[in-house]
Amino acid sequence: MPLDAAITPKSVTATLHYQVRTDRKPERYVGGPPPGVVPFTGIDDPREVLIQDGRGRESEFSLDRNGFQLVKAPTQVRDFYSREEVQSVYYPEVERLLKDVLGASRVVVFDHNTRNAGRPGQSIPSRQVHNDHTINSAPRRVRDHLGDEAEELLKHRFGVVNVWRPIRGPVLDSPLALCDARSFTDEDLIASDLVYQHVRGETSRVEFKPEHRWYYFSQQQQDEVLLIRVHDSANDGRARLSFHTSFENPAAPDAPPRESIEVRTLVFFPPET
Repeated sequence: MPLDAAITPKSVTATLHYQVRTDRKPERYVGGPPPGVVPFTGIDDPREVLIQDGRGRESEFSLDRNGFQLVKAPTQVRDFYSREEVQSVYYPEVERLLKDVLGASRVVVFDHNTRNAGRPGQSIPSRQVHNDHTINSAPRRVRDHLGDEAEELLKHRFGVVNVWRPIRGPVLDSPLALCDARSFTDEDLIASDLVYQHVRGETSRVEFKPEHRWYYFSQQQQDEVLLIRVHDSANDGRARLSFHTSFENPAAPDAPPRESIEVRTLVFFPPET
């Protein structure tokens, strides 16, 4: 899936919001905390970092090497704000894409989210450096969604992959920055509770380290998708995750609000992989 690398790379320096490590596990409440409890108990740690533009180098990045990958993937979806169309048209497209690109034997889409700060009712881009799961919560996702099949599936290699696409391009406001998996270790992660009304999940925030190498792909178009490895059960030297965040783009301070969709998937591989 060749990419058009005609865009002149534009590396930038921007503020990324890390987390201060403390002896207390952070909690973030979704939908409102209990009375007297703050919505988020963590401590923000903003840092100025260089974010290199991957344009012209797209083929150098892969899920196994870096934890993220940009691929060309046209879509037949006309309205990404239509839940029905996304589920009936886009989910099958994503499943086919991941089977083709990753060699997965099975793909299960379990969730999606659209973001647009300029449209009522839509989520806004996240400014926190994070990973959507932890080594504990990823297998829990399989059990939550696949019930009686889960234990057998968990005996073999599986993963969680996010598929991130602009609804409109090019992306100028709040592009996505991704950290090269070769530049961090699991010890940089901070397990954090994500608290809903009836369930408690777990995600990862991140402690700042100067060794972290950050990348983005400038002016990402609608027919380009970012594959982000959230978790991989294989512990054989390949990248197991990449944390990420949006950032305020100093090169486009007056750009219209970014519109994007992220689809979250469980991917399963043949036993020999």
